[in-house]
Amino acid sequence: MPDEISDSLTGWASQVGQAASTFEPRITPAGAIVHVNDGIAIVQGLDDLRIGERVDCAPSDGGPLIPALVGAIGSHGAACILLDEAAGISVGSKVKSCGGAVEVPVGPEMLGRIVDPLGRPLDGLSPAETELRLPAERSPPAILDRDLVTRPLHTGSLVIDALMPLGRGQRELIVGDRRTGKTTLGLDAVLAQSVGDVICVYASIGQRSAATLQAIQIARAAGKFENCTFVVAPADAPAGQLWLAPFSACSIAEHFRDAGRDVLLVIDDLTKHASIHRQIGLLLRNPPGREAFPGDTFYLHARLLERAAQLSPACGGGSLAILAIGETQGGDIAGYIPTNLISIVDGQIVCDSKLWSLGQRPAVDVSRSVSRVGGRAQPPALRSLSARLKLEYAQFLELEDFSRFGGLADANAATRLLHGARIRRVLAQPPNQPLGPVAQFVLLFAVTRGLLDPFPLPAVDALRTASLSIADQACPSLAAAIGSGQDIANADADALERAINVFLRERPIDASGP
Repeated sequence: MPDEISDSLTGWASQVGQAASTFEPRITPAGAIVHVNDGIAIVQGLDDLRIGERVDCAPSDGGPLIPALVGAIGSHGAACILLDEAAGISVGSKVKSCGGAVEVPVGPEMLGRIVDPLGRPLDGLSPAETELRLPAERSPPAILDRDLVTRPLHTGSLVIDALMPLGRGQRELIVGDRRTGKTTLGLDAVLAQSVGDVICVYASIGQRSAATLQAIQIARAAGKFENCTFVVAPADAPAGQLWLAPFSACSIAEHFRDAGRDVLLVIDDLTKHASIHRQIGLLLRNPPGREAFPGDTFYLHARLLERAAQLSPACGGGSLAILAIGETQGGDIAGYIPTNLISIVDGQIVCDSKLWSLGQRPAVDVSRSVSRVGGRAQPPALRSLSARLKLEYAQFLELEDFSRFGGLADANAATRLLHGARIRRVLAQPPNQPLGPVAQFVLLFAVTRGLLDPFPLPAVDALRTASLSIADQACPSLAAAIGSGQDIANADADALERAINVFLRERPIDASGP
């Protein structure tokens, strides 16, 4: 009898144990805010937090949870960067850990959308219902997972595509003073992808809302908006959102890259991002360094820009190219932040305020601009034409400076000045009107062969407008040759030259100008 009772109790206890393990309670750690000011909340009571982890703060008025990012951990507690306005947050507000990093929704549903750095809609539509979310901060691809940059990235700006070409998977810096056309170059690169398979992500950091809205409207009018995602953190957004914006945009772009697609990410701009990092660093009481920037400022942008890559075929073969924009003061590219960025990227495009004041659009200083990777990815047809163009243009600019003193009177110098003026007019381009590869080839073909020298400067503008029709009539296979990486045949080159000469002679052109 006692044995039967013992066996019955043992069986009952095992059943209770199994039920208890099935309905095991989950304990969610909770902390409290002991101090909050300037977008920084000091949290105590959460001992297992890690830097970069997301926590949610509960407002005292019962409103929606406010996300925050752990920025520093010390003896006083964890300093968290609020990612939303601190409305309702006060001393004593409860804080719970989310157990992971800040994530952003990714997927095809994000295309054609305007979102904030947390992936929430800013376009008045419902939130994008994506199946996947990725951490905003991710490790860059390993070296063995990368491949050589061998495919061209068309930007639509002739001065870039001819003299400092870019490749898919490259990271390039656009740097210059305020109001020198940096944003226009980045936006033109987005518009140039309206024909092709490149997906675009545009990150706007600390820009005026009117300027961002104008960029969105331009992209929408050009028919590129549906294949693009805008991640917007306006100037009046919380500092945490401004800091997070480029990382979130990069994760959205990486999802398409990892799926085998080609992606272009434009970040406008990293100078404001560095300023926000300095502001947050001072609020977190991090030791200040040069110009009061934290000591990890270089690492901040290095770990972001290193995520640009051309993946190997084994990893899908996708690519992520980054066009980062930076700002200088007084044209000084040797400043702290510009120097950091230049040392990270694969080249820089320098916009000069003097050229801008002289009416040169885009105001790219070709003598200080370089692309260290994309030249190998330039289509052979364009490479053969632009091989000596940069040298000839630089020599023209130097000769033009000397000619202002009146010391050059020989016929050779006059001819070189005449030819250089045509090169400069060819490289000039109206904003938000990107040129396709065929139109670029026709213009470069005409100027390198001296076909424009006998005609006044307005002939260049007329040829730019009619370049596509001329190419279609004289050389229908030109687009296929450029797209397949082949050079143009001699017979096609002769036919194109005859067609350009006929156009320049027969089309009435305004004779004003030199």
